[in-house]
Amino acid sequence: METTTSPRERSRVARWLPVFLWAGVIFAGSSVPGTNIPGGYSAYGHLGEYFVLGALALWAVRREDRRGVLLVMALCALYGASDEFHQAFVPFRTPDPVDWLTDVAGAAVGVSACLWWLRRVRRKNGPRQ
Repeated sequence: METTTSPRERSRVARWLPVFLWAGVIFAGSSVPGTNIPGGYSAYGHLGEYFVLGALALWAVRREDRRGVLLVMALCALYGASDEFHQAFVPFRTPDPVDWLTDVAGAAVGVSACLWWLRRVRRKNGPRQ
């Protein structure tokens, strides 16, 4: 039996694939034992990781309204919480609520930057069809 996918389904996969790949990068980074974390990794690492995740997720959702933003922020906050929980099982790592708040802040900045960029492109190129 042959299965075919519509262009719309392929488009949805193409939008969400970077989100899942980036979430995998975050997971892999959280799996590193605390003794092997390079010096200097701090809040900036959390901000950067979740900045990218927030921007990619907003792009994947394709909604620039309040509901889309809230959905993306909820997804990023839940993933950040699961990431902190995961660290409880990694040697020399501990879950940290401050790290989670930093993750959420990074996602919020990433979402904001993505919204700004999308609106700027739209203003330049006109509304999308």
